Amino acid sequence: MAEKTFATAINCMDGRVQLPVIHWMQERYGTEYIDMITEAGPTKFLLEGSEDQLAAVKTKIDISVDKHGSGVVAIVGHYNCAGNPVDRDEKAGQIKESVDLVKSWGFNVDVIGLYVNDQWEVEVITG
Repeated sequence: MAEKTFATAINCMDGRVQLPVIHWMQERYGTEYIDMITEAGPTKFLLEGSEDQLAAVKTKIDISVDKHGSGVVAIVGHYNCAGNPVDRDEKAGQIKESVDLVKSWGFNVDVIGLYVNDQWEVEVITG
């Protein structure tokens, strides 16, 4: 995977989840850089965002995929999210729905769903 030096994460703006996701993706995919697309409560943003908001996310994914060669997009939810304060089970459902949404956009990448738990460890929800 030496040619793939980028991956993408649609992640929360919460600084507590940045490094766990970056490190997990670097290790899992052998990538050096993780392009971060951040929002407060990213799954809620994806599922309830306006057409213009979703178009902005699509543009950012396109840049990461087309210009940086990203081969994977992770949708991330996390414990204790101020922007989307729901329990783990509901968050897992939102992550799955968000993965399906991003897959429907037709990017030629793997789309996975991740959850960062109360120990700031990354769990795979789907993918």
